[in-house]
Amino acid sequence: MAVKIRLRRMGQKKAPFYRVVVADSRSPRDGRFIEEIGYYDPTRDPSVIKIDEEKAKKWLTTGAQPTETVAKLLKVAGIEK
Repeated sequence: MAVKIRLRRMGQKKAPFYRVVVADSRSPRDGRFIEEIGYYDPTRDPSVIKIDEEKAKKWLTTGAQPTETVAKLLKVAGIEK
């Protein structure tokens, strides 16, 4: 099972809010997920990034692959692989 750390879109139309989740790569974007590890709100100024560092590091060490966007968010949040 390939596990990804990716964004799950929430919020209203034209007002996106994202949750950072760990999910099976075969599940749909807003479908089933294994665990929620944080959130990202790009509508605020400045953008709000809140990620649980312990959970993120645990999943990265067990082999979960972050998407490009999530990798950038992890870097901004100060969480390295």
